Amino acid sequence: MKITFILPAIGKKPGKKYIGTWKMEPLTVAVLKALTPPDIETELYDDRIELPNYDTVTDLVCITVETYTAKRSYRIAERFRERGIPVIMGGYHATICPEEAELHCDSVIVGNAETVWQQMIADAKEGRLQKRYIGGVGAYGTHPDKSIFTGKKYLPVSLVETGRGCCHSCEFCSISRFYDAHYHARSHEFIIDDIKASPHKYFFLVDDNLVADRKNAMSLFEKITPLGIKWAGQGTLSMAKDEALLKAMKQSGCELILIGFESLDKDNLRQMNKSFNYALGERDELVKRVHDAGIGIYATFVFGYDNDDEGTVESALEFSKKHNFYTAAFNHLLPFPNTRLYDRLKAENRLLYDKWWLADGYNYGELAFVPKRISPERLSSVCRNARKEYSSAGTVMRRGFASLGRTSPLMWGLFWGMNLRIGGEVDQKMNVPIGENLDELPK
Repeated sequence: MKITFILPAIGKKPGKKYIGTWKMEPLTVAVLKALTPPDIETELYDDRIELPNYDTVTDLVCITVETYTAKRSYRIAERFRERGIPVIMGGYHATICPEEAELHCDSVIVGNAETVWQQMIADAKEGRLQKRYIGGVGAYGTHPDKSIFTGKKYLPVSLVETGRGCCHSCEFCSISRFYDAHYHARSHEFIIDDIKASPHKYFFLVDDNLVADRKNAMSLFEKITPLGIKWAGQGTLSMAKDEALLKAMKQSGCELILIGFESLDKDNLRQMNKSFNYALGERDELVKRVHDAGIGIYATFVFGYDNDDEGTVESALEFSKKHNFYTAAFNHLLPFPNTRLYDRLKAENRLLYDKWWLADGYNYGELAFVPKRISPERLSSVCRNARKEYSSAGTVMRRGFASLGRTSPLMWGLFWGMNLRIGGEVDQKMNVPIGENLDELPK
């Protein structure tokens, strides 16, 4: 038996290359490879760097589906099913929208695959795939088999999963909905083993909120410290209130932490159910504490809530420039399916598309709904302008030298490699047709 794994891309403009600053290894595929019996042949097509071979000889195609890649995923599946090859889909979008996914494949895995993968393979061998497999929602101990990445050109950064889910319940977040606002920590033994098995010294700890469980986080940092690695991850600004936590993070090798500020406006934060962000105290002081600890910040903001206009975007831009964040993302809001945000906007008749992820003519960078205080087109433009300004030469220079004083020389080099590319890609990424033009023209 042979299984073909496919990781779909978002899309690209006609005649242009796929744009992607961060081409990291797809950890999910490596986990599925590890769960696959060794007597089964496997192959991977990462659509971000290569087109799938629709003529490959295979017995089963497995596609990991995200909302942004759903349209592309369904088109890829159609090509293989035309040849009579069964297709199974999984991932967050397939879990959130199983009825939709089932229209385009032979079987769907809902939830995490670890508990049902072996059964699915047994059924596939017998030619009796179930229409739907219901997996679990916890964090599992499988060691990923990254041999399936051989020959692929990914960033020299190893992804290591440390936990799944988040204890918060933000209105716009599909991850929170999937895990029912619970955090599931992964065994430290497996985390340490994965780190030791990596050929790299720089890691991204895959976790929606690494500091969700303080006791677990402190124990993990203590165990990582002797390994001498450098790592980045995701957390919340609340960690800045805990000096001991910040110190342990830095000692364990933390160089960069992604923090979702989302908004600086109290009314917006209250509406997105993220009021804890302003209940923490003075943001400026908390940011300073993170920086003083020697940890850089990747700040993210989202715009489109009911109190947003050009002024709130400008405020976030000035706040980011003031603190010289390592980098920052100024994104417009997207209503992901099966979130409370999507349901609210649909009830208010503010959606421009019933399913923007499948709509013909929907492009990356466009809004899929009507904000209250600014037009969809203007908000898209304002977010683009903020990204351009934050990536301008003068701003990058100031941020770069500020970063030198906070993080290691390795991170300083990475800063230039990342930020100088982001500025050039802002316009290239705008208006990329979702799911389109990936097979018709060479990459």
